[in-house]
Amino acid sequence: MGDLVLAIDCSTTAAKVVVWDITGQAVSTGRASFSHAAPHPGWGEQDPTDWWSATVTAIGKACNPIDTSRLAAISITHQRETFVCLDETGHALRPAMLWLDTRATAEVEDFGSDAVHQTTGKPPNTATSWYKLLWLMRNEPRILESTARVADVHAYLVNRLTGEWATSWGSVDPLGVLDLESFALDDALIGQLGLDATRFPSVHAPGAELGRVRRDVADALGLAPGLPVIAGLGDGQAAGLGVGITKPGEAYLNLGTGIVSGTFSAEYRTDRTFRTMTGGVPGTYLLETFFGGGTYNVTWFSERFSDIGSKPFGLDVTPERILEAAASDLPAGAEGLLALPYLTGVLTPYWDSNARGVLFGLSPSHGKAHMYRAILEGLALEQRLCTFGAEDVLGSKTEKFRLMGGGTRSPLWCQIIADVLERPVEIAAEPEATCLGAGMLAAAGAGLFDSIEDAAAAMSGAGRSYLPDDRQSARYRALYDVYKSLYPALRDQFAHLRDVMNDLA
Repeated sequence: MGDLVLAIDCSTTAAKVVVWDITGQAVSTGRASFSHAAPHPGWGEQDPTDWWSATVTAIGKACNPIDTSRLAAISITHQRETFVCLDETGHALRPAMLWLDTRATAEVEDFGSDAVHQTTGKPPNTATSWYKLLWLMRNEPRILESTARVADVHAYLVNRLTGEWATSWGSVDPLGVLDLESFALDDALIGQLGLDATRFPSVHAPGAELGRVRRDVADALGLAPGLPVIAGLGDGQAAGLGVGITKPGEAYLNLGTGIVSGTFSAEYRTDRTFRTMTGGVPGTYLLETFFGGGTYNVTWFSERFSDIGSKPFGLDVTPERILEAAASDLPAGAEGLLALPYLTGVLTPYWDSNARGVLFGLSPSHGKAHMYRAILEGLALEQRLCTFGAEDVLGSKTEKFRLMGGGTRSPLWCQIIADVLERPVEIAAEPEATCLGAGMLAAAGAGLFDSIEDAAAAMSGAGRSYLPDDRQSARYRALYDVYKSLYPALRDQFAHLRDVMNDLA
C-alpha cells in the first residue's frame, strides 16, 4: 500500500493538487487556473471541460517530483452549488452554472418554502442549485428535457477519472436535492424539475470508494491504473475537516473569497440563521454561516480605489500590506466609519440578493486607510451578527475558532476578529486546509487510518493564536449596536433600488 495521497481542489478559479503524507505535510503541489464568464449582470458560467483540463495539468505538476507508485488514493474537493447539465455522452448542453449566479431570484420567491428548508437544510436563496434548475425549466426547458445527467463538479471529475457516475453526499448536498436526514436524493424535489433520480449520480458517504482510475486515464496522467478514487466533499465542509473540526463545540472560520463559518453538530438542526450541510464525518453536520463578500471586498477596494499598484515603489509588497500598515495606526471604529460588506448580496442571516455594500458615516476626515479598516471591521462585525444569531438558536457557545484562508495573512484582521467575536482565534497550521480535508478522506478511505476522525487528528494542526483585547472588545460592542441596525433600516431601499434600476435598464 502507498504512503501518500493525492487531493484535488477544483475551485471557482483554479484546480489545485497537493500530494500529502500521513502527517499532513505537503510533499508536492500543482496548480492551473481557469476563468468564468458573466454574460449578464448576476450570472456566472463556466466551461466544465476547463475543470478537467486544469485538473490534468495540476496533477502533472504535483506528480512530476514524486514516485507515483507511493500514492494510495485520490479524493476531491470543489466549488459548491456549481453544476452542469450533460447529454448521454457526458458533453455539456450549456455552460455550467456557478454558485455565485443569482439569476434565480423569482424562483426563490415562488418555490422557496419552510418545507424545502426542512428537507434540504437550506433557507431559500439563489446559491442553492435547485432554484437555478427551476430557472432552466422556465427559461431553457429544452436543456432539461435533453439532460441525461446533472453533475456537480465532484461527479464530473470522478466520471472523467473512473468512468463511474458517482458522487459524495457532501457534494450533491449543496445542490439542494438531498434529504439531509436520510442522506438520499429527494424524489419530490427532483420531480418538480421534471426529472427523476436516475438523472443524478449515485450518492455515497464521504470516505467511500467510488471507483478506480481507468487505465487510459492513468497512462495519460502518469498514475498507477486502478488507483482508488475516494468520495470527497464540497470545499466548505472539506475545509472544516482539514482543520480538525470533528467534535461538538468546535468551529472553523474560513476567510476566503466568501467567509464561511461551520460549527460541528452530531444532530440535524435547521434555522434561518445558518444553513445545514453534511459533515466530513458520515452522519454528522456542519451548521454554516456564510456571506459571499469576504476577501472579495478587500481585493475590490485595493484594486479599484487604492491606486497603489501591484509593486509600489518597486518593492515586492502587496497594496494590502501598505493599506494594513496605515489602517493599523487608526483606532477601532475607523473614526466613525462603518462598512456594510454586501457587494455580492447577503446570505445568512438575511438571505437577500438585493442587498449591496454601504459606507456609513463618511466625513471629510476619512481617507483610504479609514475605508480599508472599516471594511475589515465590517466583515468581522458581520461574522459577529452571524455567530451570535446562530448561538442564540443552538443554545451553546463556541469557545474558540480555528481560522484558515487567505485572510489569515493579515495580522490586523485576525486581531480585529478576535476582538469583535470576543473569543480566541487560532490559525490553522496548513494554509491549504480545504485540500488537506480531501487528503484526510483519501487517507482514511485507503485504510491508512482506522477512521476519518483519526486521519483528521493526525494530519491537522494549529499555528499562531490571537486573544481578544478587553478594551478593544468593549469599543466594538458599542459599534455593533449601530452596525446591526443598518441592514434592517435599508432592506426595503435595496429592493426599491433594484426595481428602479430594472425600470431604467
